[in-house]
Amino acid sequence: MTAPQLRTAGPDDAEQVARLHADSWRRHYRGAYTDAYLDGDVVSDRYAVWSARLAAPDNAKTVVAEDETGLVGFGHVAFDEDDQWGSLLDNLHVTRDRQRSGIGAALLTWIARAVTEQATNPSMYLWVLEQNTAAQSFYAAFGGTYVEKVPVSPPGGVPSRLDGAPNKLRVTWSDASAPARGRGPAA
Repeated sequence: MTAPQLRTAGPDDAEQVARLHADSWRRHYRGAYTDAYLDGDVVSDRYAVWSARLAAPDNAKTVVAEDETGLVGFGHVAFDEDDQWGSLLDNLHVTRDRQRSGIGAALLTWIARAVTEQATNPSMYLWVLEQNTAAQSFYAAFGGTYVEKVPVSPPGGVPSRLDGAPNKLRVTWSDASAPARGRGPAA
């Protein structure tokens, strides 16, 4: 396989991004989101979100990773989302068959560089499910610091989509230039 190419996403990428996002949620969010929600039409739900985001990026950027097979990963950042924590890395997903191949690292590095170049606040943060220990280890390897644990927000604001009372962790970088240097494991 060839190394994936990274590029800024546009409106035509919404369907592929939505499909990967839904697949990732179905694999990693069981136990936090209900099976009924995850086994339902999550693709349409994610397509509505990504169609809107990619049509009007509004101080945000989405990057996709592609190889000869198509989309293999994506990440999304909202610049200067929070006065204290900085830019929000809102999504980072890699296809199941390409995990631990360096795509996640490349996406995180690209997003961190974009934050250092475009945001006014040099900080960056994200939320990760408490149950997603593999992702937590990945972010820690890039210097992410865990600063708080709070209840998971229900998808689409619908509480019945949550399975119990899951938690999420805030991971922060006071200076996005640290992950921008590309230090960390292959992912």
